[in-house]
Formats: sequence, structure tokens, C-alpha cells
Amino acid sequence: MSRIRHHRFIQSCLVISTLLITLTGCQVESEPKTKLEQIRERGILRVSTLNNQLSYYIGSNGPTGLDYDLAKAFAEKLEVKLEITPAYTYSGLFPALERNEVDIIAANMTITPERLQKFRPGPVYYYVSQQVVYKKGSWRPRNIKNLTQLDENLTIVKDSSFEGTLIKLKEKYPNLDWNTAADTDVSELLKKVATGEIHYTLADSVELSLTQRIHPDLAVAFEVTEDQPVAWFLQQTEDDSLQALLIEFFGELKESGKLALLEEKYFGHVESFDYVDTRAFIRALESKLPKWEPLFKKYAGDFDWRFLAALSYQESHWNPLAKSPTGVRGMMMLTLPTAQSVGVQNRLNPEQSIRGGAEYLRRIVKRVPDSITEHEKIWFALASYNIGFGHMMDARRLTQRLGGDPDSWTDVKDNLPLLRQQRYYRYLRYGFARGDEAQNYVENIRRYYQSIIGYEQEQANKLKQEELTVEDLQVIDAPLSSAEASVSQAIETKK
Repeated sequence: MSRIRHHRFIQSCLVISTLLITLTGCQVESEPKTKLEQIRERGILRVSTLNNQLSYYIGSNGPTGLDYDLAKAFAEKLEVKLEITPAYTYSGLFPALERNEVDIIAANMTITPERLQKFRPGPVYYYVSQQVVYKKGSWRPRNIKNLTQLDENLTIVKDSSFEGTLIKLKEKYPNLDWNTAADTDVSELLKKVATGEIHYTLADSVELSLTQRIHPDLAVAFEVTEDQPVAWFLQQTEDDSLQALLIEFFGELKESGKLALLEEKYFGHVESFDYVDTRAFIRALESKLPKWEPLFKKYAGDFDWRFLAALSYQESHWNPLAKSPTGVRGMMMLTLPTAQSVGVQNRLNPEQSIRGGAEYLRRIVKRVPDSITEHEKIWFALASYNIGFGHMMDARRLTQRLGGDPDSWTDVKDNLPLLRQQRYYRYLRYGFARGDEAQNYVENIRRYYQSIIGYEQEQANKLKQEELTVEDLQVIDAPLSSAEASVSQAIETKK
């Protein structure tokens, strides 16, 4: 081979090699990115959720809710920003996921066969059961057969998991009928049951427990299903990168105990329900709270004013002249030494009492050990408010001796009643205490607090509906009759 041919051969090889490298590079670049890579490249995790008091709502300190807190923690793990798209009904959730407008649906939704056909679930993070709900005082159906014998129909949310449950039940009970309501949610139907607009609906056990704090006339007729798993939902694709990281994320949360803390925070207080007490509280919300709300807001400081209001209701039922045989007085039921320590001169003065109670609670919170998470410190502080700081610390030490976590309110509250028992308190630094009362005290305040939040949300939604109704109305100026015109002219003259 001549030198010229050899040189040309080498050049050709170089050109071909360069082309191959270029083509190979293009091929690598053209490979589709995984879902996880897309989110990280975008720098935003897009999450759709329901706007309610369990998943997501705007609190006094900004967005809050179980699913919001979880989504925020997952976005932090991904090192991206969180973008929340709130929906008011189930019907708006899955279409957005199908159109790839969101990455995850995080809305306390159960895993059903129908959803599994189209979507991929994340890890299960708690369980609920489906329940038939009726209004106290009306006829209570005991089973599905009873429902088929009634003239009054069951009304459920369209596109909800309840629809699939009833379709399956209809195979066994052909006479079972129901109505579906679009553009609404479970809480709205529960409200309609409470007001008598509809007779029965289906709700999950947690949502009903939360709604009973606002509408105590709601009651469980019977359970339709066993416990069902609740999870987030993703698109059904061959790409499992996002699901794999979710499994890792929830696994870490469970192992660390953080998931249990969040569940305790949002519905650890819903286990017990006092019908009479809740009815009285709702009446007080409407008749008494508006008068004292400005003072709670004025002195709340870093506290949510609604939390301070809940504490005051537990203490005095918002009665500024409240007194007890043990010597405590006023809206916040302060002892004389406590009142003096926070500069309260007249315990029966509502403004002084609220200011003093807030300041005293603030001091207790500061004393609570930093090993306790920020959002649980307040529960330990409330227990101290009720039985004293020393007894609260005794309960923590006892919890540790019994193998529990002294920094977990879930563990400590279960051991508070043991402070009454001699076999335990005889070995504690501060001795006997009515720990069971402190346990009920804190849980009552948590329930009142959630009731105020739910009540406010309901009032806000009512105003929105009224505004929408007014905007949709077409105003027509009809001519006045002569009599109406005379009255109108007289009114204008007086003005």
C-alpha cells in the first residue's frame, strides 16, 4: 500500500470513528430520562392533594396537613422544591396524573382494584374502613339488606372508592341503589347528612371521626368493609424509579418513628368521641368564641390563636368568671401564685387572664427538653400546665423504665395514668399525680383545636359557595311599580 493510500485509509478510519462516537453519543442523549431524573432536572416535585383538614390546608403558620408534611419531607429527600396542587373533589385528582400534570397524588386514598388497573400505589401508610353514616335520631340501618328496603337512597361521592364497593355489593344485593354526587367531597356529604338534606352516605373511618368534631349528630350505622390500605398513587408505567424511592422513603420514616409521630399529630386524638361535650362545644363556637377571638389573637404570639382558644375552653368553657373549689380562677383558670408570676393582678379580668395564661404556657414550653420534637413539645407542656412540670418529667422517666420512648407523646400519654398507682408513684421523685386527668386534658384540647379548624374551614367554604352563587346569577333590573318607586324615593330622601 502506497503512503498516500495508507494516509487516506487512516483519515477514513478517523472520520468513521468520529461519526460512530457522535452517533453513539446522540443515541445516549436520546434515551428517555426516568421519572426521578425528570423531577430532579425540573427541580420541582408536583403533588396533587385534597383540600381538607387531614391532607392539606392553610393554617395560621402556612400550609399543613398529614399528606403535605409527608410530601414536603419527600421533596427535601429529592432536594427539590414542592409544588402543591390542591383539589376539592376526587374527580380532579386522577385526570391530572394521567395528563402528567402532577407526579404524585397524595390524598389519603385507599387502594382499590379499580385504581390498581390504571395507577401504581406507593407504600401503605395507614388503614381505614368504609362506614355507612346516618344522623342520630333518624332510623339506623343495621346492614346492607336494610338499605335495600328503604325509600331513602344512599348518596356517595362520584369517582370515589365507595362507588366500587357498592358496585361489588350490588352483585349480591340487586335491589341496592344509590345516588352519586359530582363536584363535591365526602365532608360536604357528611354535612348534608348532619343537616338532614340526605339520609345516608359512605365515609372512611378517619374522615368521619374528624367531621364528628364539627357535626356531633353524625353516627356510624355499620361498617361496609374491613380495614383498607391508604397510599399515594403514581402513573402506571414500566419506569419504577419514583416508586422505588418512595418505598425507601416510607421505610425510613417508619423505622425512625417519624411516621408514627405525624399520624399521632393529625389523628392521634380521634379515638374517643363525647357526643354531649362536642355538641356543647359547637354551640360555644357560634355563641361565645366570636367575643373572645380578638383577645386570643392578640396574645397568642408564636402559638396558633385557635390552640390558645382550645386551651381556654378546656379550662373555663370561655367563662371569664369561672371559679373552682381548688382556688383557680378566670378564662385560663390560673392559680394565685401562677397569676402573680406572670403579672396578672385580676384573674377574673378576661384580657389579663388570657395574656397571663399564654405567657405561663410559653414559659413551660421553653422548659420542655429539646430532645422532644417541636410539634410535640406543646403536648408535654399542656400536661405540665395541668399536673405540674415535675409530674410530667416523672411520666417521661417512668416511660423510659418501662421500655417506651420518653420523647414520644404517644408512649408517655399511655403511661400518665400510672402516676395514680402506688406501685409506680412510690418510686417517682414527685410521687402521686392524677395522670389520667392530664391525659384526658391534653387529648380534649387537641380535639377542640381540630374542631375550631374544621369549623373555620366549613365557614370559609360556605362563603366561597355563596360568592360563586352570586357571581353565577344574572341580575336583571326590573321596572319598579309605582308603590315600590314611592318607597324607594322616600328611603333615598332619608339618606
